[in-house]
Amino acid sequence: MSPRAGTAPAQDAPVRASTWRETWRERWRAFRNARVASPAFQRWAAGFPLTRRVARANTRALFDLCAGFVYAQVLYACIRLDLFRLLADGPMGAEALAQRLRLAPDRAERLLRAAASLDLLARLPDGRYALADLGAALIGNPSIAAMIEHHAMLYDDLRDPVALLRGEAGPTRLSAYWPYAEAADSGAIPAEAVAGYSGLMSASQALIAEDVLDAYPFADHACLLDVGGGEGTFAAAAARRFPGLRPMLLDLPPVAERARASLAAQGLASRIACHGGSFLDSPLPRGADVITLVRIVHDHDDGPALRLLRAARAALPPGGRLVIAEPLAGTPGAEPIGDAYFGFYLLAMGSGRARSADELGRMLTEAGFTGIRTRATRRPLLAGMVVASRPFENV
Repeated sequence: MSPRAGTAPAQDAPVRASTWRETWRERWRAFRNARVASPAFQRWAAGFPLTRRVARANTRALFDLCAGFVYAQVLYACIRLDLFRLLADGPMGAEALAQRLRLAPDRAERLLRAAASLDLLARLPDGRYALADLGAALIGNPSIAAMIEHHAMLYDDLRDPVALLRGEAGPTRLSAYWPYAEAADSGAIPAEAVAGYSGLMSASQALIAEDVLDAYPFADHACLLDVGGGEGTFAAAAARRFPGLRPMLLDLPPVAERARASLAAQGLASRIACHGGSFLDSPLPRGADVITLVRIVHDHDDGPALRLLRAARAALPPGGRLVIAEPLAGTPGAEPIGDAYFGFYLLAMGSGRARSADELGRMLTEAGFTGIRTRATRRPLLAGMVVASRPFENV
């Protein structure tokens, strides 16, 4: 029966209110944007006491976006010259540093001032330079230094971001560096093609391995399979942390061979089984009651990623767990990391995208998992965590 003329169904009222509110917000945003875009308003806001702080902060933020590449190159120069390690034992004067860096004194001073302005160094009252917190942190995280040097390829691929977005840039350096990204048969990648990226993956995994192990109770499990485990960095950390856990890893055959050699050198060869194979083309090894995907899913487009999740479900026993740990899109306070940095990095790589926890949840549901939830990690900007279970089958 239709409602009487002039009377709307009760459930329509919230929809109308929401539409009215959205229209009002859009009009207000349009008005506000028009004011902010006006040079005259910008000058006024920069001088008016109630708006001065916001206006100046916005000016700084906009300039930082423009100058971000220069800031990154200052950091790159510090890494290449090993500046932070030179200062690890204590402050040094600019002249002494210039000699150690093999730079002309004026060029060394330019670099030192730039690094101090970025809070990498601190300039002391007597004119010497010392490590600031950011510079000191880089000494304890060699994996970050490896990533900074690796970024030379990314910057080259981003010379023309519009061409990259339109698919007109041609082959990228990153797609060649990560050969599995565009390989038709990832299992056929030769050993010489994996050495560079395999080492970088190992270094970058070291940065987050302990965070992942802190965030999930792996001690509750008997056997762990780390899919895409590289040279065994995460599996080795898990073996050391949980003596009762039996780790395994799976990666491409030449990578698995590198893992065997690395784990043998660490005295862990008897504890960790290394399986060679492509997780996109073959079933996963059985026997694990927890499977980890550490910075793996976001490397793949939706189709291959869904195949991987389904393969993980098939390999797990009923009640087994899948743990995904990677930078997530939309992480509060770290939105640019997932959506800007990884968005364009993976575009240049030729495969994958950063996904939010909700997007991963929908894919996990489609793959047949239940009990999907997130878990807090120490540094969510580096790796968020989504956990899911293989359901018990109805008998």
